Amino acid sequence: MKGLARIGQDEMGWVEKDKPKCGPYDAIVRPIALAPCTSDVHIVWGHAYMSDAPDRIVGHEATGVVEEVGSLVKDFKPGDRVIVPAITPDFKTVNSQKGFGQHCYGMGTGMTFITFKDGVFAEYFHVNDADANLALLPDEVSLEQAVMISDMMTTGFYGAELADIKPGDEVAVFGIGPVGLMGVAGAHFMGASRILAVGSRPAAIKVAKEYGASEIVDYHNGSTVEQIMDLTDKEGVDKVVIAGGNANTLSEALEVLKVGGTIGNVLHYDGIETIPVSALGWGAGLADKTIRGGVCPGGRARMEQLVKLVQYGRFDSSKLITHKFDKFENIEDAMIIMRDKPKDLIKPACIFDD
Repeated sequence: MKGLARIGQDEMGWVEKDKPKCGPYDAIVRPIALAPCTSDVHIVWGHAYMSDAPDRIVGHEATGVVEEVGSLVKDFKPGDRVIVPAITPDFKTVNSQKGFGQHCYGMGTGMTFITFKDGVFAEYFHVNDADANLALLPDEVSLEQAVMISDMMTTGFYGAELADIKPGDEVAVFGIGPVGLMGVAGAHFMGASRILAVGSRPAAIKVAKEYGASEIVDYHNGSTVEQIMDLTDKEGVDKVVIAGGNANTLSEALEVLKVGGTIGNVLHYDGIETIPVSALGWGAGLADKTIRGGVCPGGRARMEQLVKLVQYGRFDSSKLITHKFDKFENIEDAMIIMRDKPKDLIKPACIFDD
């Protein structure tokens, strides 16, 4: 089979490999929808995850058709159309039993794609613990919607969950790329009364408003902190979701956060060794402000929970897709677009059903 791999630092290309083998609890899946992520860009052109693994096939966002299942798989069979979560933990580990499957073998290791094995940008890919990590794709959910659930929706919603948003909270969302837009949507579903979305791209602003943003804060117009404080009569916000930004974003979030508030961070600070923290914004450490950051939960239950919002018409995750391709081979083009980030981009995807 062939797959799109990181073949060296700043170098991507197609490789030929043996089709993966299926263990007794596992599945082999053939993709029918794929999407590149900023994390994939960081793996090839940055320093993320196992970026030194030779010829490692990249990709972790997929919807597919089950080709083969292991002898002990109970709930799935060849021909099933499935959503494959980006995070596919080993649920037999102690960390998973404690509720942190996304860190099953240590920090971030629930992303078994890339971290331990080849990813999904291949003609076939392996899914461990199929009964625990696959979710059936309902007929009412399109491939475009499904592939956005696998990572973008679960990650963005997790940012809102980490921020512990309650009904009536005023919320700031830093970054309205695809994850941040899902953070806006998650905050809206959790009952935020007002959502200030920090970003500037017209395509993203349009979707942010459709997903529940009340106002847009454009960092090109001056200090993000000053703009948010002006919009809130110098009071700040109850909760913050960080889904984009740079090394200074955490300090900015602390400065606009009210006493007793919570920050939910799902931004990967790739290539940054230290993150400065505003002592004043944190009340010199005494402001009772909580900082929480994490990798989104994975597994079947999480996918089944989120897909219902799409299945029953409560949410359309496909609004993220601005650049769509119709062939498996186009995943290379989609990766380059994700790297270069043209102004009209939110998210590229390849949809190539049977």
